Amino acid sequence: MDLLLDPTLYSSMLRAVTPILLAALGGALCARVGLFNVGLEGLILIGAFSGIVGNHLTGNIWLALLFAMLCVMLFSLMFAYITIHLKANVIVVGVAINFLAMGLTTFSLRAIFNVKGSYRDTNMVGLPRWDIPLVQDIPWLGKIVSGHSPLVYLGLAMVGVLYVYMFRTVSGFRLRAAGENPIASRSLGIRVTRYQYGAMLACGALCGLAGAQLSLGQLTMFSEGMSSGRGFIALVATMLGQANPLGVGASSLLFGFTSSLGSRLQGMALPTQFTSMLPFVVTLLAMFFFRNKNQMADARRSNESSR
Repeated sequence: MDLLLDPTLYSSMLRAVTPILLAALGGALCARVGLFNVGLEGLILIGAFSGIVGNHLTGNIWLALLFAMLCVMLFSLMFAYITIHLKANVIVVGVAINFLAMGLTTFSLRAIFNVKGSYRDTNMVGLPRWDIPLVQDIPWLGKIVSGHSPLVYLGLAMVGVLYVYMFRTVSGFRLRAAGENPIASRSLGIRVTRYQYGAMLACGALCGLAGAQLSLGQLTMFSEGMSSGRGFIALVATMLGQANPLGVGASSLLFGFTSSLGSRLQGMALPTQFTSMLPFVVTLLAMFFFRNKNQMADARRSNESSR
């Protein structure tokens, strides 16, 4: 009980959820235009490596974030061109992006920094931590909300921004229509391809920030495969949230909480293997819930149609 009341648990939850949330929101945009992006894992990994490279080359954390976004957007553009114009299978292309990112970052780590496994520069400046005035002085709540990197607050703000965009703007309605019925949308003059490319580029930008949070948010370092399945968890969060930003945000918070809880349980004499698999066990359970929910919805629709 004391563990659940510890504010550091929820503070670490916000840090853990940020990469998942940003990538899941990008995945939600892709899903809304009819592109199921399973390459989130690879895009996060590219963003993490690009953030370190950008910081190494420029020495400026904000230029490093921009560099990470641009690099991942380039890969997203390649993803979009292959799937939209060349009509390749979106699942196969996403899996290929994941393998490409793993091999390319491993090779580039040795080619650029001449190291294997991981790279860390203690002189490199990471993302700053923002203390929110007045809020930081509130007992218990201030320890949770204040003192995070800007990307943590950006991720939370993007939930509301994307919700308003999707469900309260004309452009958002057109984006959803482009994914739900492309043929009818084209007949109404909606440029479906433009919205698909825009969604993929926005997804790339968000995944670039997600990766930068990993490599620059806590420690300024990169290790091979440091995304550690977060992209796949983000994919599940997208599905569980029905590509709705509010649902995606709630699902991501669930996975972030289990990840933070697993880390805290390591100090309670529990096997590391058990605590490390906790987020993925919750992911599998969430998939079962998602499957049953879809089956119930299909059964309800079939009953209504039979009447």
